[in-house]
Amino acid sequence: MSSTLHGNIQIGHATTLEHFERCVALQLEVWGYTDGDLIPRRVFLVAQRIGGQVIGAFDGETMVGFAMALPGVRDGRPYLHSHMLAVLSQYRNAGLGRRLKLFQRDDAIARGIDLMEWTYDPLEIKNAHLNIVRLGAISRRYKADFYGPSSSPLQGGLPTDRLYAEWWLNSPRVVSTLLGEPQPVEVVERITVPHTIYQWKQDPQSKDLAQHLQLKNRLALESAFGRGLAVVGYERDAEGNGSFLLGPWSEPARKQS
Repeated sequence: MSSTLHGNIQIGHATTLEHFERCVALQLEVWGYTDGDLIPRRVFLVAQRIGGQVIGAFDGETMVGFAMALPGVRDGRPYLHSHMLAVLSQYRNAGLGRRLKLFQRDDAIARGIDLMEWTYDPLEIKNAHLNIVRLGAISRRYKADFYGPSSSPLQGGLPTDRLYAEWWLNSPRVVSTLLGEPQPVEVVERITVPHTIYQWKQDPQSKDLAQHLQLKNRLALESAFGRGLAVVGYERDAEGNGSFLLGPWSEPARKQS
């Protein structure tokens, strides 16, 4: 296992069948999936062998988190699609998710890959903040009900709407963000997610409020993207509400080979 020490947690490539079995178990612990939604051990093995990534966070010999990415190509550009990132609840809010992403970035850059993507729930405030503010990703694509029905209780029975995060690994925006020097952005529109969304999703009496908000924000984000805007920032206020900040953004030019 190639690894880098981060405090008491080691981050490294998962390479054994035991590691991949643990990735399956972590899905159950983190998301509570039924068998139909679980990614099986063989897919982790294949991802690791065909140019993807399976990266684990280890507390001693125990894997407490992982990130898995698959190789992809779009418009002739190779990239990595980070399909899953999971961290056990007792290890959250300590920067471990960000450490896994940074390890993914280092590994991708070492292989000559300058773009990583993943999808995330636009109603998850902490996750959006991590992606946009802490990592420097942008979003300009939205897919309604991306996965179809989910067995995870965390989804609250809502459609699995997802935003695409684009992480341009060598861009000035990302480099500055990771150095703690976020670049100024031009904010044209704001779209807010109230912190009460988590209560709404889990309470049958307020499920209609969650569904209404999801649809309202879906239409607003799709409209903004259709007009050429992108999510270029994210804010959280003192009450924990989150706001997408939308403005102009230009894709980095391709390097000439």
